[in-house]
Amino acid sequence: MIRDTSHQDTVLNAPPAQRHRRRLLWAGAAIALAGAGVLLLAAWRGNEHSVSAARLRIAAVSRGTLLRDAAVNGRVVAAVSPTLYATTPATVTLKASAGDTVKKGDVLAVLESADLSDALKREQSSYAQLEAEVARQHILARKQKLLARREADTAEIERLSAQRVLERYQAVANDGIIAKIDFQKAKDALSSAEIRARHAEQAAALEGDNVALELATKVQQLERQRLTLANAQRRVDELTVRAPVDGFIGTLSVANRSVVQANAALMTLVDLSKLEVELEVPETYVADIGLGMRAEITAGAIQAVGTLSALSPEVVKNQVLARLRFDGAQPAGLRQNQRVGARLLIDEKPGVLLLPRGPFVEADGGRFVYLVRDGVAVRTAVKLGATSVAAVEIAGGLRLGDQVVIAGSEAFDNAARVAIHQ
Repeated sequence: MIRDTSHQDTVLNAPPAQRHRRRLLWAGAAIALAGAGVLLLAAWRGNEHSVSAARLRIAAVSRGTLLRDAAVNGRVVAAVSPTLYATTPATVTLKASAGDTVKKGDVLAVLESADLSDALKREQSSYAQLEAEVARQHILARKQKLLARREADTAEIERLSAQRVLERYQAVANDGIIAKIDFQKAKDALSSAEIRARHAEQAAALEGDNVALELATKVQQLERQRLTLANAQRRVDELTVRAPVDGFIGTLSVANRSVVQANAALMTLVDLSKLEVELEVPETYVADIGLGMRAEITAGAIQAVGTLSALSPEVVKNQVLARLRFDGAQPAGLRQNQRVGARLLIDEKPGVLLLPRGPFVEADGGRFVYLVRDGVAVRTAVKLGATSVAAVEIAGGLRLGDQVVIAGSEAFDNAARVAIHQ
């Protein structure tokens, strides 16, 4: 029985040349491994970090048209939504409820003010009194004119009588029938009558002017009282609060039969026939927007285009309120205070270098980006230009086709070089 073949094995010694070649192969492999290790160690020492590519978002620099825009939020508001106020302290009786649909001119509330009612009655009485005085003044004016004319006519008759006496004396004066002294008296009487007639005529004219002036004064007093009465009537009419436009009652600010002070808000009327969008624009965009700017409005499935029609002059909580009017027909289905999104179209810049917008725009003030070359991200200084919601303009520091880390670079800790592995 043969257990194994060990007694048949023979030890063969390799030739000296083959042993020398084997040593050289082993030495070459060791040198190659050492060189690779040195290269890997040098690359590892040159990169401060190593980050997986799956955690990064890398995009290429491209050329195109940058549409500068701003995404803002807003709400649908009524273009006409007047608030009605109490004009005087009064007791309010409401004639409508919140949510009621009303037409222009409908009575919404009645204010009760005894002071205004009494003031109206006093003005009506004063107007009636002045109206009677004006009528009386008309009669007095005619009477005084008649008296003045009677005096003038009497003086004229006396002048004519004196003139006829003098003419008779002149006819017989040459015959010596009358004394010379009587002739002189007749001449003096005529002169005196002429003076009285002339003065009486002037007095009649002055009396006419005087009574006309007194009548005009009374008429002006009556007109002033008429204006005062109209104002009192207007204030009383304002106690009946009427709808200035068609719409519905939005909110009631007072309870029925409550006492309110002057200028107290009573209710808000909303006219839904014409809606606008009130936008909340961040303060950073204020320098770039202006009246007449176009905007795209999105509210669920509703898409519309509008124009910026008003801009608030003040900044409140880092925001500026702006009003947007719809172009063309108003979209159907919008509701008061409905939240909407809007995209303000600020500017258009064709033929510029672009990068998709990412967190790198806000990091370090947008002064540095990580440029990817041969699997290494290198921190590179750049100059950014205009920005939009989706893209940013590259004004300097990068070239067309460069690969840039646009998201995930916060893990680099501002390192100068970062290795990117798969």
